Amino acid sequence: MTQLRKKIILSATMIFLLLTLCSCQSTTAAADPNSPYAFHPGQIWPDTEGAHINAHGGGILYYNNTYYWFGEHKTEGRRGNNAWVGVHCYSSKDLYTWKSEGIALPVVQDDPAHDITAGCTIERPKVIYNAKTKKFVMWFHLELKGKGYSAARAGVAVADKPTGPYTYLYSLRPNAGIWPDNVTEKDKRPKPDNLLARDFETGQMSRDMTLFVDDDGKAYHIYAAEENYTLNISLLTDDYLKPAGKYIRVLPRAHLEAPAIFKYKSIYYLIASECTGWRPNPAHSAFAKSIWGPWKELGNPCISEGKETTYESQSTYILPLPGRKDAFIFMADRWVPRNAIDGRYIWLPIEFRGERPILRWRDSWDLGFFDK
Repeated sequence: MTQLRKKIILSATMIFLLLTLCSCQSTTAAADPNSPYAFHPGQIWPDTEGAHINAHGGGILYYNNTYYWFGEHKTEGRRGNNAWVGVHCYSSKDLYTWKSEGIALPVVQDDPAHDITAGCTIERPKVIYNAKTKKFVMWFHLELKGKGYSAARAGVAVADKPTGPYTYLYSLRPNAGIWPDNVTEKDKRPKPDNLLARDFETGQMSRDMTLFVDDDGKAYHIYAAEENYTLNISLLTDDYLKPAGKYIRVLPRAHLEAPAIFKYKSIYYLIASECTGWRPNPAHSAFAKSIWGPWKELGNPCISEGKETTYESQSTYILPLPGRKDAFIFMADRWVPRNAIDGRYIWLPIEFRGERPILRWRDSWDLGFFDK
């Protein structure tokens, strides 16, 4: 056999192997578009009773080999963006099929003066488990009925079981009378546009939010403050019920909301959205080697067609998958403000280019993605 022929055969073999590998990766990343054991971003997602899952702006708690999905229970029409029912809870063993566990935190129907009276605004509920107190702790963004978005408070509730019922404790504006660790003398000067100083005595505004529990068990409340111009990361007390009095400002003046945070190879990552109301916009990402910063921007993590609107969605939570190394699911909402109950869910696997997280659109996919 001539040297030329050997080279041709070798080249053909290499091309065949590469094509086979690409084909395998494509099969792993995709899924049957009709399979109930797959994720179909943007489609109706029925629970075990056939109703579209009603857990918007939500987050996931993993406890005793079960996933619990908490979110805003929406009702029909524009008024459905207010809280007329409460926080809905679903449970699942596999992340595909979800059983309704009912309303974990109901709004109050018979007391118009109550913080969480029917018609208030409850957004982005998140639940974490405290191993010391053996309590399940829920935090959420609360706006008082009839006050628009001026209250900007964080609500807190607790339960003895993951599904509830949750007992409402109180609402607050975090860190009243406390400066952030990374404050400068300039930041403290009172002036018309200094929102940090304006809210120093009353506590910082707390709008879109999430919770994060680190490897050491310490928990953090991450929330939009200063009229959404700044994100704050605030340490919680050991019982997870109050701010511990230590916090930082993240990316001041960036004007971000909808924070979602995760940790990958000892690096902290943040994905958030710009502030454009119900209209979707490009996502932002940032990273830090310590949760206390400094935080540095990485740009838009989305790379497919539709990246300018984060695939017509807004971030809400990032789920680390137990038992799977370096596996994370990006959770987002596709809001439908004219008919809130029809909001859809965008779940996508997080990939990495080096140390940069990326989000690629997929019509359908399953957990086999993380096995490749």
